[in-house]
Amino acid sequence: MTKTSFSIGGVQFPNRVLVASGTFGYGDECSSLVDVNKLGAIITKSLSMNPREGNPPTRIVETPSGMLNSIGLANIGVERFITEKLPFLETIQCPVIVNIAASTVDEYCAVLDVLEEHSRFDGYEINVSCPNVKEGGLSFGTDRVMTAEITRRLRPRTKRPLIMKLTPNVAFISEFARAVEAEGADAISAVNTLIGMAVDVQKRKPVLSTVTGGLSGPAIKPVALAKVYEASRAVKIPVIGIGGIRTATDAIEFLMVGATAVQVGTMNFVDPSAGVTIAEGIQAFCEEHGIPDTGDLVGSLDARVDSSVLTSWL
Repeated sequence: MTKTSFSIGGVQFPNRVLVASGTFGYGDECSSLVDVNKLGAIITKSLSMNPREGNPPTRIVETPSGMLNSIGLANIGVERFITEKLPFLETIQCPVIVNIAASTVDEYCAVLDVLEEHSRFDGYEINVSCPNVKEGGLSFGTDRVMTAEITRRLRPRTKRPLIMKLTPNVAFISEFARAVEAEGADAISAVNTLIGMAVDVQKRKPVLSTVTGGLSGPAIKPVALAKVYEASRAVKIPVIGIGGIRTATDAIEFLMVGATAVQVGTMNFVDPSAGVTIAEGIQAFCEEHGIPDTGDLVGSLDARVDSSVLTSWL
C-alpha cells in the first residue's frame, strides 16, 4: 500500500490533504458530516486576540468558477476558542493547526503567547494577508520586510511548526518565501485569495460592501499553481499548495509542481467530505501507477525548461 504520511517541523501528518482556514470552521462544525480523522489536518478559522464581527453584508458572492468573500476575519477570539473549541479538538486524532490573524505585529505575538499555554494542537499558520492598522490598512503580506518581521518575532516564541500563509497579490512570491525561510519558518502556505470584485449593473454598485474582496475557487487555480511552482523552487522548506482544488487530479498537479501538501478550501462549502475524497484519490492514483509513496509525486513535474524562464516572460 502506498505510504501517505509526511512530516513538517516534527509533526506527523497522516496524508497530504489539509482543510483550509476559514472553510471548515473550528473542526466541530463539520464533524457530523465527515470523519475528520481521515484528513491530513484541520486548519482552524483565523483567530485574533478579541472577537471580531467582521464586515457587514454583502460579504460573500458567487462568481464564475469561484467565490468572492470579504468576511473581515470574523472570529470568536482566542479566549473563547480555548474554552469552547479546544475541548472538541482534544477528542480527535488528526493534527490541528491554528490560524492566527492580527492587525499589528504585537497582536500576532500576543495571540500566539496565549495559545502556547495549551497543548492540544500541533502548530500555527500565520495569515499575513491582514490589514496593518499602524500603516494605514495596507496588507502585511504585500510588504516583504513586514512579513519577515512577523516571522522573526514569532519564531522564538514557539517550538511548534510555524507556517506562513503568503498572498499571491505580489509580483514575485519567491522573494517573500525566501524572506520567511530566512527567519525560521517551517513551511509556507501558498496561496491566499486574489483581490477581486463584482458589480451589480442594475444598481451601478459593487456587490460586496467593501467593494473588493478575496477571490477563491477553481478560477484561481492556474495562478496558484504558478505561484507554488515559483515558491517551491526558491526555498528548501515545504510549500503547501492552495487554490481551486476540487479533485484528486487538481491536488496531484500541485504536488507535481512542488507542493509538499495541499489545502482544500472553497470546495468544502460544496462538499465537506471533499478533503477525504481527494486524499483517497491521491492514494488510488499512486497505487494504480505503482508509486510507493505520495511524496514521490512532489516536484516530479518534467518542465524541461531552465529555471530562468520562470521570470523571463515578464
